[in-house]
Amino acid sequence: MTHENLSADVVIVGGGPAGSAAAIEFCRSGRSVILIDKATFPRDKCCGDGLTTLALRELEHLGLDPRTVHSWFDVDGAVLRSPSGREVKVPLPNDGRYAAVAPRFELDSALLDLARDAGTNVRDGHGFRALDMSRSESDSIVTVEADGLTVDARYVVAADGMWSPVRKATGSNDPGYLGEWHGFRQYASGVTGTASRELHVWFEPDLLPGYAWSFPLPGNRANIGFGVLRDGTRTGKEIKAIWPDLLARSHIVDALGEEFTMEDRHTAWPIPARIDSLPLTSDRVLFVGDAAAATDVMTGEGIGQALLTGRIAAESIVAAGATQPDDAARIYAREVQHHLVADHRMSLALGSVLAKPWGARGAIRVVASSGTWGRRNFARWMFEDEPRAVALTPSRWHRQVLTRPGAYRD
Repeated sequence: MTHENLSADVVIVGGGPAGSAAAIEFCRSGRSVILIDKATFPRDKCCGDGLTTLALRELEHLGLDPRTVHSWFDVDGAVLRSPSGREVKVPLPNDGRYAAVAPRFELDSALLDLARDAGTNVRDGHGFRALDMSRSESDSIVTVEADGLTVDARYVVAADGMWSPVRKATGSNDPGYLGEWHGFRQYASGVTGTASRELHVWFEPDLLPGYAWSFPLPGNRANIGFGVLRDGTRTGKEIKAIWPDLLARSHIVDALGEEFTMEDRHTAWPIPARIDSLPLTSDRVLFVGDAAAATDVMTGEGIGQALLTGRIAAESIVAAGATQPDDAARIYAREVQHHLVADHRMSLALGSVLAKPWGARGAIRVVASSGTWGRRNFARWMFEDEPRAVALTPSRWHRQVLTRPGAYRD
């Protein structure tokens, strides 16, 4: 392989939603961008594939057309099951999109294509190797070494996941960190029950404060999985053993239909969720998405947060100017605090309640008895139509709280 020496205003490491969102925003501002990723796209990413209203609004802002994602599936609500077996359906409004399911194999590739179309120099198949910030103070340059590439840039945006090699290269990683949650996922075909068209969330007693899910996809397919808190009480082998038992539970079989079959094999992944405590920057490097541990600590949702932090990172660097790394870091930290930290802390508090069977049962009971208006607004809150802690953060209030239409209304 020949070695190339390149330069750009920004180099982005990682081609997932966070990296693509940052790249698109940079290109729109007139900056030159090189994006590298060790994988060759399209590539799969172990994930629940669910898109919240937050994610949908960010995707709409970026200009993604859902029609470019072949297996996109719009969701009009969710069926929730409490530990006692009570089920309640929470509907979403019909004035736009509030929830959807899109396989990461297709979604990430479509986003990266959008970044290419915006002007990003995408170099997939080039893994990150090293980072040199020795020149950052003298001539405002950071050098990134990758397979077959050397890139000089003003800034680096690290969108390279929970195990971020860039974070490790800056010395700001936590070697023993394994994430707050552990998730399992597998696709199913031949789904003929209600799970073929409805999104199910099962609060199983043995998973609390985690839950199991079935997210519908076109062609009678579904993304099925579960997430559990990594609290040290269960080994990886014990967590893995939950999977076959879960798929045999009668209410889950009823939802999937007797003829469903599991495709390929199940996959597992750690879920990082501590946006309030992990360093967000290191000199001219800004961490986004899973590299910033931006996942919702209560639900495990991370796509919306990845898109949001990618966009904020780009806007912060543009606002600071090419030679103001301290300003970029300050602006980025301030904006992440504004958008995500209060919600993270509220999710921690709510999660401690839902961790108890009585808490999960009580929550579902309240929702079930709240009438159509209450169930619909609970669904909007659940799918992050507004920030989780918006009621406690007046700086984020606006005239259309819980009344504005969903994404892609037109």
